[in-house]
Amino acid sequence: MSAVNGESSELRSQSTGNLIKQLSEQTTTLVRKEIELARTELRDKGKVAGAGAGMFGGAGVLALLAAGTLTTLILALLDKAMDLWVAALIVTIVYAAGAAALAAIGRDRVKRAMPAAPEQTVETVKEDVQWAKSQARSARR
Repeated sequence: MSAVNGESSELRSQSTGNLIKQLSEQTTTLVRKEIELARTELRDKGKVAGAGAGMFGGAGVLALLAAGTLTTLILALLDKAMDLWVAALIVTIVYAAGAAALAAIGRDRVKRAMPAAPEQTVETVKEDVQWAKSQARSARR
């Protein structure tokens, strides 16, 4: 307890300017340490996320290879019932229809996700500017 009382009396004997200077230095040091800690945490999380993204890339390559093998299987099965070129044409049409459907759905979702045109924001900003000008004129009078 005497150490706390010693610090307290030491702080009381210092000038306000000196105390403010110390507070500023300590606050700056604290902020720097917090930023350094945040950088370290983000760097570590970034490494883990990067490894995860690499795994997703590998999974995508393997899925593409599986789709190619599945296509070969479908063609081989259809080849038993018809000419190979007809089987390939059917598979191509089915894939193209699926791609078109996914593209249409994706386009609609992107349109919904796009922010609305900022006309309303532009209008409200103009109104705010007019209001601020009128307030400034009123203050001069």
